[in-house]
Amino acid sequence: MAGTADFDLYRPSDEHAMLRDAVRSLAEAKIAPFAAEVDEEARFPQEALDALVANDLHAVHVPDAYGGAGADALATVIVIEEVARVCASSSLIPAVNKLGSLPVILSGSEELKSTYLAPLARGDAMFSYCLSEPEAGSDAAGMKTRAVRDGDHYVLNGVKRWITNAGVSEYYTVMAVTDPEKRSKGISAFVVEKGDEGVSFGAPEKKLGIKGSPTREVYLDNVRIPAARMIGAEGTGFATAMKTLDHTRITIAAQALGIAQGALDYAKGYVQERKQFGKPIGDFQGVQFMLADMAMKLEAARQLTYSAAAQSERVAAGGEEKTLTFFGAAAKCFASDVAMEVTTDAVQLLGGYGYTRDYPLERMMRDAKITQIYEGTNQVQRIVMARNLP
Repeated sequence: MAGTADFDLYRPSDEHAMLRDAVRSLAEAKIAPFAAEVDEEARFPQEALDALVANDLHAVHVPDAYGGAGADALATVIVIEEVARVCASSSLIPAVNKLGSLPVILSGSEELKSTYLAPLARGDAMFSYCLSEPEAGSDAAGMKTRAVRDGDHYVLNGVKRWITNAGVSEYYTVMAVTDPEKRSKGISAFVVEKGDEGVSFGAPEKKLGIKGSPTREVYLDNVRIPAARMIGAEGTGFATAMKTLDHTRITIAAQALGIAQGALDYAKGYVQERKQFGKPIGDFQGVQFMLADMAMKLEAARQLTYSAAAQSERVAAGGEEKTLTFFGAAAKCFASDVAMEVTTDAVQLLGGYGYTRDYPLERMMRDAKITQIYEGTNQVQRIVMARNLP
């Protein structure tokens, strides 16, 4: 029987621990100093992108066959978590690069993979994901964007809404209806390029949080693209979109973990420094119980998320898919609920200071909220879980 030091069943490998240390150091040195300014000015975190690209951390999930790092799903989670710990907006760079490109990885032709994954791996381009529409949010199958075959091309028309990093990304995975009679089985997926004629963007949304990550509408006005840019066979786009979300909801759980950890770390330091009634407020049992609950729930969310990431990796390697849908939804739902609770409690622990923009916790609380909403609201996650009970 192995000694206790070698019992790795419920802990990440040494390589994962080293990756965490490296990303944390980078995030604290190159990303954290700009986080407040990025939020205040609602500007894209270019410094974060530059730092991530320089260290090959912007799209670690891309397979090494296409010039990527070939990182596993847990490594991707750790990168996103550690960036989100200091700046949630910046963590959407690696997260959305995976979301946007995963349909190509899962279902794309070899030609599509080599054409679009290599520039992504090099840091020459970012990738966004266009599923939602003004009238198709939780009911994604009700989308109206059309793609009509015209010889060796498709012509796309429609509007996509809530598109993360729109206008900054070069590439867009776009879901569009190719056969209106078939509802979800009449939806196909395509790669659209920012420079394609007829592609334009709306004004950036004025958001509560993640202000450094631009969210805009994408307009498709007679966008003519080669038929070879279809991802997978016609009519398989919706299935690809749902399969993608099974994997990428775990990255939103990772983002939620990072935000919550950043808030807990800051509050923990504050209560040791802040004195009232002659001693640090961290000595009071009421404060200690709050911190204990925050840490307990955060650790439960982390274990669920890492377990889901391990399942994601096994499925990506050709394993059984049966329980991934449940665990992906569970990790995203639980971790985001925990993040909202932990950040709210962290603001409370700082009292009046927590409510001011001089301290980072109100930003973390605002950033945490979106994790309960995007990539499927937590109400929808509960429907998904109920339909896929393990």
